[in-house]
Order: sequence, then C-alpha cells, then structure tokens
Amino acid sequence: MGGYILAIDQGTTSSRAIVFDGQQQIAGASQKEFKQHFPKSGWVEHDPEEIWQTVLSTVQEAIAKAGITAGDLDGIGITNQRETVVVWDRETGNPIHNAIVWQDRRTASYCDRLKKQGLEKTFTRKTGLLLDPYFSGTKLNWLLTNVDRAQARASKGELCFGTIDTFLIWRLTGGKSFVTDATNASRTLLYNISENAWDDELLKILKVPRAMLPEVKDCAADFGVTDPAILGAAIPILGVAGDQQAATIGQACFKPGMLKSTYGTGCFALLNTGKDMVRSKNRLLTTIAYRLDGETTYALEGSIFVAGAAVQWLRDGLKVIKAAPDTGTLAESADPTQEVYLVPAFTGLGAPHWDPDARGAIFGMTRNTGPAEFARAALEAVCYQTRDLLEAMHKDWRNNGKETVLRVDGGMVASDWTMQRLSDLLDAPVDRPVILETTALGVAWLAGSRAGVWPKQEAFAQSWARDHRFEPTMDEKTRKAKLRGWRNAVKRTLS
Repeated sequence: MGGYILAIDQGTTSSRAIVFDGQQQIAGASQKEFKQHFPKSGWVEHDPEEIWQTVLSTVQEAIAKAGITAGDLDGIGITNQRETVVVWDRETGNPIHNAIVWQDRRTASYCDRLKKQGLEKTFTRKTGLLLDPYFSGTKLNWLLTNVDRAQARASKGELCFGTIDTFLIWRLTGGKSFVTDATNASRTLLYNISENAWDDELLKILKVPRAMLPEVKDCAADFGVTDPAILGAAIPILGVAGDQQAATIGQACFKPGMLKSTYGTGCFALLNTGKDMVRSKNRLLTTIAYRLDGETTYALEGSIFVAGAAVQWLRDGLKVIKAAPDTGTLAESADPTQEVYLVPAFTGLGAPHWDPDARGAIFGMTRNTGPAEFARAALEAVCYQTRDLLEAMHKDWRNNGKETVLRVDGGMVASDWTMQRLSDLLDAPVDRPVILETTALGVAWLAGSRAGVWPKQEAFAQSWARDHRFEPTMDEKTRKAKLRGWRNAVKRTLS
C-alpha cells in the first residue's frame, strides 16, 4: 500500500506515536505518560531519559499495531512540547540536568531584571516574544549559570542545546544530526524571526555561546536518517514543527485569517497572518506559523498556560473525578444559580495578561458549592480565556469583518458540553474535525508531502473534514453577565 508515515508527538505529560497510512488515516497508535517533577514551587522539570524511553516504546508499539515493520515507513515527522529546554554532552549524549519545562517559572526575577534594563523591546522587535519565563532563552541561561562548569563547557563547544525535537533527532540519528526547525527556533528568545537566523545581540545578552546551537531548517526538510540499530531501519526524518504550529498545519489553516485553538495541557490559539508579521499591541505573540520552501508564514498567538491541566488538577489534586471525560457530565449537573469562577493561574497567567506572579483563585463559592460547580468552573475557565485571546486578536488584526470560525483540537474537544459552552461564550461557531490528532497529522503531512507519498498543500487542505459545528445558543444578556464576572475574577487575581 505504501505512504506510511510515523508521527512522534512528544507532549508535556505524555509521549505518543501514531502511524498514518497513505490515506492519512490512523493505522496504529500508542501513548505513555511520564513523571512530572516539581522540585520547588513554580518549577517544572522532566527527565529527558524517561522522555526518550517513552518515545522509543510508543514508536515500537505503534508500528506493531499498524501491522508493518519500520522498513515500511516512508518518513518520520516529529512534533514536540515547545520551549522546553535540554542541554546535553556532545560526546556522550547525556543530559547535564533535567529538562526545564515551558511551564517553569524559575527565571521570573531574571526576566524582571532584563525588563528593568529596558531590553524587552529589543527581544520583542527581533523575536516577536515577550520577556517571560515561558520561553527557552532564560531557562538556558539558568542552566549555564547553575550547572557546574556548564558555561565554560558550552563556550568550548562541548555541550548541545535543544528543544525536545532537537534532542530526539540527535538520539534517533545516533548523534549525526544536530538540527531544529524554524517554528521551534522562533520560541527560544534567541532567533530573529524576520531574518530567520540566530541573533548575536540576543545571544550576548543571555550569555549563550553560538557553538551550542543547532542548525535551523524549514519545517519540511531533510533532518537526518535514523540509526538502523534504534528502530530496525534507516528512516528519513522529513518533518518537524512545534506542537501548536503542527496543529495549525494539521487543521489546514493555510490561508490568512484562519484560526485554530488547541486544548491540551495548555491552550494555544494561532491566527494565520500570512506573510505579514503583525506586531501585537495587545500582548499577543508574533511567531512563525511554518516555513516551507524557504518562505515564512507568520501568526499571532495567544498562549494560555492551564487548560487540560485544570482537569488533571480536579482528578489528581482534588480527586473529585476519576477520569478526565467525567468532567463534562459533572459540569452539566452544576447548579445554574451559582456563578463560580476558577482563574487557573497555577503557574502564572499567560496572554494577554502575562503575569508570572499571579496564582490560582476561585471566586463565588457558597456553602452549596461542590464537585459539579468546580468541574463547570474549570471547563468554563478555558472558554473565558479563549474569549480573551480572540478579542485581543481582533484588535490586532482586522479580518475584513469576516465571521470568525474557530477550528479546535486536543483532548478537551471531545467534550460536547465544553465545545458548546465555548461557542456560547465566544458568540462564534466552533468546528471540531473528524481527526482530532491534528498535531500528529500536521507533522505527518510535512513528512509525507516531503517524501512525495502524501498530497500537496491544496489537496491536503481539501481533505480536512468536519465532525461537528457548534453554534452559539446562549442569549446575549447571560453571556455579558458571565463575561463581566470573569473579568472581575481575573482583575482580583492579577498580582
């Protein structure tokens, strides 16, 4: 049959591997969670070796479930949790420290010092980002400063820096490929997105030696070939994109004005702005959506740090649900007369507030508030935060009055209740696709089209299929009252 593509989707809480067949359908899949490390309040780390082992085991399982061998694969696509930082020894491949995760806030005071020096405008002008602990650059600075001899070794070229994609490619190719793609590079605070190059001025400010940086390629490119000893065959790695950009591609948001939002651990909305690098006046991020054949397409992005993580908190922290899918059913049974608001600033608030010191809060509780109201508040928080992002996007980028249609993906969108409430609070249609694994599908398409076994961009976009459209049914008076309550809750939460 042919056309088999392996997508490695390395996320914040789990690693997934999916084998797609030549018709872009899922032939085999596997997923494994791994441990989250919280060494101090606001710190989040992962063990890179555990990530590597979960990737290997899920890949082998997905290939077996698809009923093929590694040699039947025409290519590999890799998508990853963005901004998470790994530094490893160039000779041994061993990490010098745990990976510092995108959610980690340990560099908040360092970011404040840089802001006080008047440097945020420089970073924003060149990278499209804000000086926030979320991004890779200050995390890398922390490792170089706090790990014994790291700065000196990095200067000598003995250490490699990478986001998770780079680390996985290095391992898969047996250390032969030290590369990343433009989307991952664009999230580091070290990459000039208009010049498409590492920026010497920013490297100097953050004290990052150029010798430790990977080569940056297009999203569909030759990233190397796997060591046959690892997967059982030499397979070309042909597609790479950060998870949110991969989802944008998987949702076929190829035209300016198209908009997608992914609901995983966090929530990330991307608006395709085409070749225009739109500078946000509302504290959104300007980022690279994808780079194909040397041509860069830009996006406006809104980043919410806690979406599915709030549901995990209900399950693992409060233990009010046994499984994530229970949340929608529980929320549906909540008392409609209680307006309970959860502002899930567990690791600060992202766009458009960017307050790393804010912490989570609940408002509106009464003696009768219980698990059902908590569940509804957790799901509604995701919807309210999405509304904040879309309002900021509309102010930054006028879309000629066209109707906003939001394409959604990620684990949370399986809940009909959540998607209906999202449509109600946005006052806009929400489209859920047939294939919810859009992040994996996006990098599979990058690899498959590069290998010449999958359709080109236009035909791929035409194959996008909608499972369900949710239309708003909430009356305007109720919507306005609920949004007023949310804004009041956020105001009270900001540090």
